[in-house]
Amino acid sequence: MNYKGRRERVFEQMEERSALVLFSGTELHVSADEYAHFEANRNFFYLTGLRREHMILVMVKNGAAPKTMLFIEEADPTAVRWTGKRVSVEEAKELTGIEEIHFLDSFVGQVNRLMGGGLTTLYFDCNRYQWDDLPDYNAVKAREFAARYPGVPIRDIYPTLAKMRMQKDEDEIAVMREAIEVTDKALQNVMSRLKPGKKEYQVQADFEYTVHSLGADGVAFPTIAGSGANGTMLHYGTNRDTCEDNTLVLLDLGAKVRGYCADITRTYPVNGKYSPRQRQVYEIVLKANRAVVQAARAGVRLSELQKLCSDVLAQGCMELGLIEKPEEVRKYYMHGVSHHLGIDVHDVTAGKDLPLSAGAVITDEPGLYIDEWEIGIRIEDDLLIREDGCEVLSEAIIRDPDEIEAFMKQ
Repeated sequence: MNYKGRRERVFEQMEERSALVLFSGTELHVSADEYAHFEANRNFFYLTGLRREHMILVMVKNGAAPKTMLFIEEADPTAVRWTGKRVSVEEAKELTGIEEIHFLDSFVGQVNRLMGGGLTTLYFDCNRYQWDDLPDYNAVKAREFAARYPGVPIRDIYPTLAKMRMQKDEDEIAVMREAIEVTDKALQNVMSRLKPGKKEYQVQADFEYTVHSLGADGVAFPTIAGSGANGTMLHYGTNRDTCEDNTLVLLDLGAKVRGYCADITRTYPVNGKYSPRQRQVYEIVLKANRAVVQAARAGVRLSELQKLCSDVLAQGCMELGLIEKPEEVRKYYMHGVSHHLGIDVHDVTAGKDLPLSAGAVITDEPGLYIDEWEIGIRIEDDLLIREDGCEVLSEAIIRDPDEIEAFMKQ
C-alpha cells in the first residue's frame, strides 16, 4: 500500500501553517479487566497501515518541507509478557514509510514545540455518525486541544479522507479480491454441509471456520444466517434457530483480509433444491441483480441504480400477484440496492448520492422479503466501477439457481 502517497495527497489539501493530529485510539473498557476488541481509527489505518492502539500520527505543513511524525508505545517487557509484542521502530518505519518515529512520552513536548512555531490551524478526525454515539476518541482529543489552545481553529479532516477513500487504488482492489476469494471458498464449505436440521449457528460456524483457516483477519461484520422466516429480517443476528426442510437460508457475510472487507449475500435451499415458488422469487431478485450490473458505471448515481432495481422487483411482484402498483414494492423491498465498500463494510462517502467515479467499489444487493410465504431472498455482489461499466469482483461466487442445486447435489 502506498501510505506515503496518500499522506502527500492530504498535505496538498491542508492549509499552510497547519497540522493534522490523528490518533489510532485506545481500548474500550468493558468491565473489571475486560476490554472490547480493539479496532484502530479507520483513517489512521488508511494513512499508516497500522492497526494497534496507542499510536499518534502528526503531519505538519508549516513553511518548510511537510513533516510527518509517528508516535508509538515503547516496548515494555512486562506489557509484552501479558499482552504481546508491540510494533518496533524498525517495523513502523518499514510499514508506514515514516522515518521520524518517537515514543509516546515525547508527544507533549513535540506538541509544545509545534504550537510555539506559529500554527494557525489544527486538523482532527471529528466525524460523528449519529447523535447517540459515544464520543469518538479523536473527537475527545480535538476538544482537549481546543481547550488548551483556544486561539487555534479546529478543522475536520474527515471529508478530505472520505473523498479519497471513495476511489480504491490497485493495492486496495487486490486485497479486496483476496477477501472475496476467501468468502467464496467459505461459502462453498457452507453449501457442501448444509442440510435440514442444522442450526443456524452451525451454518455460521462452517463459514467462519474456513475464513479463519485461510488466514483472513476474521469476518468483516457479524454473520447473518437467517433460515425460513428469519431470512425476512434484514439484520437478523440471533442465528439460533433450526434450518428446516423446504426452507431457505439467507447468508449475509464476508471475510476481512488485511483490513479490507468483502460483503456478499447468497440464499440457499436448505435441502439443496428450490421449490417452484422459491425459485420464482429467486429469479426476480437475480434479474434485478444482473440489471444493476449492466447499468453500473462511472457517472451513475446510487439513486439511479436503486430506481432500476425497484422497477425490476416491482414488475416481478406484480406478475406474482403480490402487488397491484409499482410503488407498493416497498412492502417487500425496503432497503437500498447499494453502498460503498472498503475498509468499512458501509464505507465512507464525501456526500450523499454523488456520481460514481472509476475506482469505486460498491455492493449490488436487491432482495425480496415476503413474510406471508416465509421467503427472504437477497443476492449481493461487489462491483468495481470503471469508466465504461463495472467488474463484478464476486462473479465467481455462484448465484445461478441451477448451479447452486448442482453444487449442493455433489
